[in-house]
Amino acid sequence: MKDHPGPIEGADALAELVRAYNPRSDGALIRAAYAYGERMHEGQRRRSGEPYFTHPVAVAGILAGQRLDDATIITALLHDTVEDTGSTLDEIEGLFGAQIAELVDGVTKLTNLQLSSVETRQAENFRKLFMAISKDMRVLLIKLADRLHN
Repeated sequence: MKDHPGPIEGADALAELVRAYNPRSDGALIRAAYAYGERMHEGQRRRSGEPYFTHPVAVAGILAGQRLDDATIITALLHDTVEDTGSTLDEIEGLFGAQIAELVDGVTKLTNLQLSSVETRQAENFRKLFMAISKDMRVLLIKLADRLHN
């Protein structure tokens, strides 16, 4: 995956980055997702001490560097909200639509895998990966960008 053009400095910068390659982009929805994710992760810190929300923004930037669609960028901004905050899939669906809620759910399911044996874990990881890809390839792209940034 290519690197994004540099650190994203705010919702407007991200919306403009996406609009540069997708003139039909919904900048208002990207800004709303940015604000929601920032609010939900408020007070959380990464191990480095920087605000946690810098991670979802960096993942969104990586995916914008790949010229991906609005739903993928928005999901990147929200990908850790259900797992790490008080956010719910129902709330995300109400605010951002069923497609984005399904993408967030797919990324969360790939993240939350914990099994007993190495062989079982590996087999289940492949099963989850194939299920996620069969539903929507963007889940895999978001997860890869997430791992790349981490």
